[in-house]
Amino acid sequence: MGCDTLVAFEPENLFYMTGFWGEAVGILDKNGCTIVSPELEMGRAKDESVGCEVVKSERGKGSLATLSKMLKGQVCTDSDSYNIVESLKRSVPGIKSSTDPFYRAREVKDAQEISVLKKASSILDEMYEMCVDVMMIGQTEAQLQTILMQYAMERGMFATGYKSTLNPLIIAGGPNGSLPHAQVTDRKFKNGDMVVVDLTLRYKGYVSDATRTFGLGSVSSEAKKVYEIVRESQEAGLEAVKPNVSCKSVDDACRKVIDKKKYGKYFIHSTGHGIGLEVHELPNLGPSSTTALSKNMAVTVEPGIYIPNKFGVRIEDSVIVGNKVDVMHKFTKELVVI
Repeated sequence: MGCDTLVAFEPENLFYMTGFWGEAVGILDKNGCTIVSPELEMGRAKDESVGCEVVKSERGKGSLATLSKMLKGQVCTDSDSYNIVESLKRSVPGIKSSTDPFYRAREVKDAQEISVLKKASSILDEMYEMCVDVMMIGQTEAQLQTILMQYAMERGMFATGYKSTLNPLIIAGGPNGSLPHAQVTDRKFKNGDMVVVDLTLRYKGYVSDATRTFGLGSVSSEAKKVYEIVRESQEAGLEAVKPNVSCKSVDDACRKVIDKKKYGKYFIHSTGHGIGLEVHELPNLGPSSTTALSKNMAVTVEPGIYIPNKFGVRIEDSVIVGNKVDVMHKFTKELVVI
């Protein structure tokens, strides 16, 4: 986009640019990075940022006044606030509002980012092992969530703060599992339930995302059959993940398996998405995706089948794209019946 200067208002982009996550604005140009920060954040900004100058400003409109004096040239910002952009236009007429430079920079992960994502993924695997030990008939979804979140937080993992959910995890038993983004409830697990456990948590800023579906007690033959279809679909998707392969082709690989088994109408979401500093980043692995995978992108592969008012099955891994896909989760994909 021909940007001389990037201005980050979103905390994820501020962190990516500076190493500091907080209430501030980041500026990146040919001279380096600057953080425009209220006084209450300056101590952390100085301690946590890497190689950045920290400038004090008032909060809100005060920070815009400070920014206006500092910006010049072709400026791109991630802010989509009409008021913010219009205010800055008075001193920087050519400012553009676009998330594209920020998301494009974040698509491909470096070695340090991959290391953090792998550590996060290993903790999620430990949480699935815990599910095997503690999940039981009569327990509520909320009780299991509490046990898992205590374990996660003791190991430095925290909720993502994803705006469209009220809960840190998705734990959905029986008919609740037929809702891909089910909210955690006080429903008790019952004999024969399929239980979808989707763990999406943040570690050192980065998000790992995985899902396993467990069986409880006497699982029906239909549920076992659906589980095997989803497992086969996910394996096909993982095999399709390679550099320079279209994202659509990964979705096609998963969808083809489920369609062939006559469950296509129950696969109601995209196969996957990018992960990183946010839960959902570029690229999107769906039927209408027009982009291709690149080496060291971090994406999910997560086909699912959702039978309304009965049960759902989803199997998901976070992976690193390479000539051989690097699946970051080691917990079994075989159906575990507790």
